[in-house]
Amino acid sequence: MTDLYITTSIPYVNGAPHLGHALELVHVDALARHRAATGAAVRVQSGTDDHALKNVAAAAEAGVGVAEFVASHGDRFADLAHALGVRTDAFVRTSRDPCHPQGVRRLWTACAAAGDLYRKDYTGRYCTGCEQFYAPEELVDGACGEHPADAVSEVSETNWFFRLSAYRDRISDLIRSGRIEVSPAERRHEVLGFLAGEVLDLSVSRPAARAAGWGIGVPEDPDQVIYVWFDALANYLTGLGYGTADEGHYRRWWSAATERVHVIGKGIIRFHAVYWIAFLLSAGLPLPTRILVHDYLTVNGSKISKSGAVAADPATLIAEYGQDAVRWCLLREPARLGTTDVTTERLVGAYNRDLANTVGNLASRTLTLARARTASRNAPEPGPGQDLLTRGRTLRATVTAALTRYDVRSACEAIIEVAASANRFLEAEAPWHLARAAHAGDRAAAARFDAVINAVLSTCDLVAEELEPFVPDGARRLRTQLTSGEPKPSPAFPRLQR
Repeated sequence: MTDLYITTSIPYVNGAPHLGHALELVHVDALARHRAATGAAVRVQSGTDDHALKNVAAAAEAGVGVAEFVASHGDRFADLAHALGVRTDAFVRTSRDPCHPQGVRRLWTACAAAGDLYRKDYTGRYCTGCEQFYAPEELVDGACGEHPADAVSEVSETNWFFRLSAYRDRISDLIRSGRIEVSPAERRHEVLGFLAGEVLDLSVSRPAARAAGWGIGVPEDPDQVIYVWFDALANYLTGLGYGTADEGHYRRWWSAATERVHVIGKGIIRFHAVYWIAFLLSAGLPLPTRILVHDYLTVNGSKISKSGAVAADPATLIAEYGQDAVRWCLLREPARLGTTDVTTERLVGAYNRDLANTVGNLASRTLTLARARTASRNAPEPGPGQDLLTRGRTLRATVTAALTRYDVRSACEAIIEVAASANRFLEAEAPWHLARAAHAGDRAAAARFDAVINAVLSTCDLVAEELEPFVPDGARRLRTQLTSGEPKPSPAFPRLQR
């Protein structure tokens, strides 16, 4: 059994959290809960990226100090994780976690010792939205493809550079060989395509003056602060105590863990699959084993952004429709590839269709029938429903296979399809007719009734177990409903109104 260290990326806190952040949180939570249910040791980490120039700009616009700004905004991201029912073992705030600066400087010093850092003057086009310099040929009509509405500024300054070009071939070999898995395959091809071109050395510092003094200082160079992405990526180590006097968690979860997994959005794939790998190679540190990449969401057809017109506040959706509905929509609806549009109609529809109607209705009608005749939960086998039971028993393997290939939607679909099969089985067997015959003294009908109800209730148990990583609160209510013994227990998944 393999141990798992799994992380979200850490977002900038220049605005309120949106549905894209919620998606990543619940994906990581579902993957972690599912693995933990197998008995594996699991550690989950999330956090916020505080040392960004865009945070400095947002604080200035708000008329408050940067530290105050990132503290208050960062709280909203931590609150979102809690509201979604996401369990984390560490939530790293890069400006407040005392271990973080130590670890970042340790990583910097290791790269410097490898001869991979040098200082030079530089002029380039800088996108504050990405916190990155771009070559002219990487821009689309002079604009950043990720942030087309934001101006790209020409900046001339002295920076420290990292010898990224020296690691191009090694990174390509690691990804091609599968020693680092980038999934889905289309994102793997995207990274390899970038590595097949000219890979330039990377600017990894900014003048302290341009950053308003906000950031982690470059060791032995007080005029420079460390580039926010070098800083932010290091959180995957610093949250484990890397660079401190107590590196027990680092040794347990990074050096020794069988799986080191990052779940990220497609817009930051280069930072994780190229830059981060290069930093680790330079420092002589273990590498992540998997980088799982999710696609984007839109809301009512518009792109989501913290600073744009469409913010899609997940906290509001949770307050109005509940944790289960928001989690289920973000797990069940998004495609592995391509943008998924989210509307309140789609959110409510997915919940009602799958959880209220298919799972909830199955449990309610079966329990009603069972209590009408006090059916035995230990009906003898073989009997009707063996195909249904066999399918239910293979559900864990089906869900595991889907999650292993980071196909969360297929995992959800598999669970609901088993519940739908149980509903079809009920319709075909018509146990209400069997109950009437049994009451009239038909022993064969009574035995068949018990076997049918037993098969469906056993299937409900399996469905509840497999739903737990996806909708933990609802799955607990479903188990309570199935075992309460009350004449009319509260439904696990009451229908929502639009």
